[in-house]
Amino acid sequence: MKILVTGGAGFIGSHVVDLFINAGHEVVVVDNLTTGRTSNLNPKAKLYSIDLRSPELEQVFLAERPDIIDHHAAQINVRRSVADPVFDADNNVMGGLNLLNMAVKYKSRKFIYISSGGAIYGEPVYLPCDEDHPIRPLSPYGATKYMLELYLSMFQRTYGLDYSVLRYPNVYGPRQDPAGEAGVVAVFTDSMLRGQPVTIYGSGEQVRDFVYVEDCARANLLLLENGSGRAYNLGYGVGTTINQLFRELKAITHYELEANYAAERLGEIFKCYLDASRAAEELGWKPTVSLKEGLQLTVNYFRENELDLNGSSGSVPRRAAGP
Repeated sequence: MKILVTGGAGFIGSHVVDLFINAGHEVVVVDNLTTGRTSNLNPKAKLYSIDLRSPELEQVFLAERPDIIDHHAAQINVRRSVADPVFDADNNVMGGLNLLNMAVKYKSRKFIYISSGGAIYGEPVYLPCDEDHPIRPLSPYGATKYMLELYLSMFQRTYGLDYSVLRYPNVYGPRQDPAGEAGVVAVFTDSMLRGQPVTIYGSGEQVRDFVYVEDCARANLLLLENGSGRAYNLGYGVGTTINQLFRELKAITHYELEANYAAERLGEIFKCYLDASRAAEELGWKPTVSLKEGLQLTVNYFRENELDLNGSSGSVPRRAAGP
């Protein structure tokens, strides 16, 4: 099959591209490289460096006629979405709608969409959150991620476009950029390996469901022939506090400093972990990499790929860490 992966030069998307190619599929990537890196890109994938909101997207569909759309590209910065909800919606809703329209017009067979298993549920009513948990986002980012889920349901009923949704947990692992809007694991790891201060926002007792990137990528492969019209949480079903995460990484990296603490940040939930039993029962998906093993693999990658002789990962200043 020919598969179009948006955000395929990004952290998670590039791992998905690798799996598709290794499974024998032809892959086309659309990525505007705002956060993606060409160094992440599989050399067997064809890259179109354009924005999803651009009229040029139609030229990609005209030339490639993809069977499957796998939509990872998004504005993922929760703080920016709170500060500028219009920017967030323009990227995540309008970009997604343009992609949906092209999928229908050029008769793509299926649309796989990457949603958020934390941001859309908001502060949980019960734990672990299953797919029937009330949708109560605290940030514009969470609202826009769920908005496209609603459009997908409508597009299936109205236009016959098949789809599946993956609601990701906190994903970590190799290729996560510590200099950009990275997740907490990447920022902690990078700072610790350099012996630099680590800042935790809030008490550090915030709880997240951390899943290694290759486990999340594998779920995309399972959806090529399964999961019609369904949403699936991915996760371990147990939570890890940010303080616990700090201690685990401190031991692995032999970090000698203690964490600094700062005020919590607007729009972020305090505690969430996910019930992934539907994915286990219907897709045969379960996470296989433990947190301790995944953190060690991540630290090994950062030591080998993100640190240079000058102790710098690039010209972009790193932000202090938080969940």
